[in-house]
Amino acid sequence: MTHHIAVDIGASSGRLVLGTLQDGKIKLKEIHRFANGFLERDGSCFWDIDYLFGEIITGLVKAKAEGIGQCTLGIDTWAVDYVLLDQAGNRIQEVYAYRDRRTEHAMQRLAALIPPEAVYGKTGIQQLNFNTLYQLFVHDREELSRADSILMVPDYLYYLLTGKKGNETTNASTMQLLNLDTRDFDTELLELLGLRKEQFPGLIEPGTELGSLCPELMEQYDLPECRAIVTATHDTASAVLGIPAAKGRHAAYLSSGTWSLLGVELTQPLNDAKAMAANYTNEWGAYGTFRFLKNIMGLWLIQEVRRLDGNRYNFAELADLAAEAEPFRSLIPCNHDRFLNPEHMIKEIQKACEQYGEPVPESIGQAARCIFDSLALSYRSYLEELEQLTGRSMDILQIVGGGANNELLCQLTANVLGRDVSAGPTESTALGNLAVQMISSGVLPDIKEAREVIMNSFDIKYYKPEPIQDLGRIVDRWKKVDQAADS
Repeated sequence: MTHHIAVDIGASSGRLVLGTLQDGKIKLKEIHRFANGFLERDGSCFWDIDYLFGEIITGLVKAKAEGIGQCTLGIDTWAVDYVLLDQAGNRIQEVYAYRDRRTEHAMQRLAALIPPEAVYGKTGIQQLNFNTLYQLFVHDREELSRADSILMVPDYLYYLLTGKKGNETTNASTMQLLNLDTRDFDTELLELLGLRKEQFPGLIEPGTELGSLCPELMEQYDLPECRAIVTATHDTASAVLGIPAAKGRHAAYLSSGTWSLLGVELTQPLNDAKAMAANYTNEWGAYGTFRFLKNIMGLWLIQEVRRLDGNRYNFAELADLAAEAEPFRSLIPCNHDRFLNPEHMIKEIQKACEQYGEPVPESIGQAARCIFDSLALSYRSYLEELEQLTGRSMDILQIVGGGANNELLCQLTANVLGRDVSAGPTESTALGNLAVQMISSGVLPDIKEAREVIMNSFDIKYYKPEPIQDLGRIVDRWKKVDQAADS
């Protein structure tokens, strides 16, 4: 039996998950879990990358202690954030977190140099002010000039483990620097940033084997003999790979976590004017695919509400409180930039409701219900957009990730969409990570078979839509709130 370990690090937590294929089913075991979150210092937001690397080592030590002597290893993390290295391979600067406010006006400043339409035509990546393109645009030019290598976060973690450098394509595409036609870094965009192509280690595809861990790590720690395999290092790319097969259904997916990513898998990018106007993205996927999707603020809102309430309730308890609250009492434009990193999320929600003529939430349950109602309504709006842009009719929405555990939100989504919803597996990101390792190792033949195995390995819950009184009026009300926020 071959052992595979997925290092899956999100914006709020990380873990090492052991995966094995037994009797035609994937078995998972969590080896190590740890918290994550950005640090605020001197008005800026940073990731503690040394801490994250240390937690990977801790997890591998635990794996060895549990009797795992040999394994493959793959890493996925969030997207867009990067690391600058000097010629000696040392970090030049701490790693900025994408919620840092330094890029608030970067899109407008860059638009004065190159039209956004030209950038979208080149890259197919939606306009988000925290994209790597805008982060690099505002980064200190002297520091950039000293950078011998620019790596995305998961590629840097691979470098620390193996000494090998590269930029994996699914995460590199979120930089908004890759040209769809040349399938390489766009020279004009690099020139605008004052950067050289040579500063970016070459692009590598998911499934590439990097080899063994650095000898000095093996000497310093009691680690398993690991073969590092480059996975789809963007966690959304891995989550999409981990979506079970939807036999005979026309499906869209919703990867539901800190962010909600709603989209479909395409074999060709869709970067026309309509797609740009709707702000859909064409992130590169594994095995010659593209993730055509919409970024939605997601469960970040409820995570912040919980934190600011002193973590009195777990997420299941917050869902119970929301279920007891009046439905559709208060609605917010949940995908607006004002919720990206406000000073106080609860106050920001209350302020938005007051501004848009909505009843102000007065309790934690009402605030939670406001978030879940607004998210479900946003899913409906963006799914309709997705159908119009792709010319596809979707009869089921497949929800994966942590949000698949939220029964209230899943049923609410089915009701608002008026379509079937499937929920699970919650571990789709780790599963997609493991699938690439298994395919690269010859344990599974291809991604089609991997998705079949995933479907047969885990319980999937299905939600049938239930009628909502005056749904049309509620939808129109949310759209007015959303449009008012954009005006």
